[in-house]
Amino acid sequence: MIKTLNILGQPSRDKLSLFVSVGISLFALAIIDVILSSFFEINITSILPRWLNFFTPILFGFVGLHYIRIEFSGNKTLDKLNKNINSNWFNSILTLIIIFVLIKNIPPLLNWLLIDADFVGTSKEECSREGACWIFIKVWIKRLIYGLYPNPEIWRINLSFLMLIGLVISAFFVPIKIKKYIIIFLLFVFPFIAINLISGGNFGLEWVETTAWGGLSLTFIISIFALLFCFPVGMFLALGRRSSAPVIRYSSIGFIEFWRGVPLITVLFMASVMMPMFLPDGTYMDKLVRVIIAITLFEAAYMAEVIRGGLQALPRGQYDAGKSLGMGYWRMHLLVILPQALKLVIPGIANTFLALVKDTPLILVVGLLELVGMIDMAKSNPDWLGFATEGYIFAGIVFWIICYSMSRYSQFLERKYKTDR
Repeated sequence: MIKTLNILGQPSRDKLSLFVSVGISLFALAIIDVILSSFFEINITSILPRWLNFFTPILFGFVGLHYIRIEFSGNKTLDKLNKNINSNWFNSILTLIIIFVLIKNIPPLLNWLLIDADFVGTSKEECSREGACWIFIKVWIKRLIYGLYPNPEIWRINLSFLMLIGLVISAFFVPIKIKKYIIIFLLFVFPFIAINLISGGNFGLEWVETTAWGGLSLTFIISIFALLFCFPVGMFLALGRRSSAPVIRYSSIGFIEFWRGVPLITVLFMASVMMPMFLPDGTYMDKLVRVIIAITLFEAAYMAEVIRGGLQALPRGQYDAGKSLGMGYWRMHLLVILPQALKLVIPGIANTFLALVKDTPLILVVGLLELVGMIDMAKSNPDWLGFATEGYIFAGIVFWIICYSMSRYSQFLERKYKTDR
């Protein structure tokens, strides 16, 4: 194919302006042809046979990209473009196909999502049905965020999350000596304050059953508590799996392999149904607590394997250096080994955290209604039948924002600690 194109002229730096001008013109002609035929039913190549009309934009675009593909042109933008999407003829075809698919699909999608969508109103009768009915999200937004939590008490959830955000933000700007106290407060004090504030029953606050908790706030509560607890548990399991003591090593291996071999939905079912059977008579453990414990143990097994990978990546000399300084086992691991090991596996830790957040909708099987569960309840309401698509798109956008934010933060940590060195 490349030899055939050579007849038209092999692009070179000697005639850079000419080849780039011709290439851009042909590529632009291909894009304009697709736009006109898709939205205005105007075919600028109507004189050609119909079967050839379909391939004409691809041919124009392919030849245009071929003329632009000049190695070491001296133009940084052009070189970067060629490197990423136009490095060879196969990538050129893929680039054209993707661009044409986007041109044909994005405008109708935008019409449905925004242009023809309904935003104002209070009932489904005010939805035109030509576009998305975001009135559904507007009416149910409070339930999607707070679940069945009593409206007069919602301030307690807001206050808990504002405290968490304030503590996390302050940890980035205070000196290191103060930062460690904030971290200790976050790990060991704040969880009890938040739980007592949200559940109530103390200090004159009304008691709210955990069955009333739900929506996005429940997703955050389960994710945050599971993250706080699964990380130290996974760290100890990783150290135990590498321990020289047979009892500790084989116990850690058995624990990790057991939880990795059982699906999370089974773990949640056992936590909801089976765990109360093993408790002493008269002992009651709330369903939400059982679910958090189950998710924590499940994710801790995967976290342990990620951290173990970082421990194995360290050279033996690091252990010898710690011992030569007279450090004991725990002091050596706390000050020398774990900081280096954790730095190496930041992407794996972030991936485990993301998996945990996206696994929270599974708690629906035990009767807890987080964001997706509340959407299922809302779409089953007789007054709002047929609007499930808008609900699931809203949930998808929320989960994407959460996961993308965590991903960007993990990349920031990688750059900060220079994990590529």
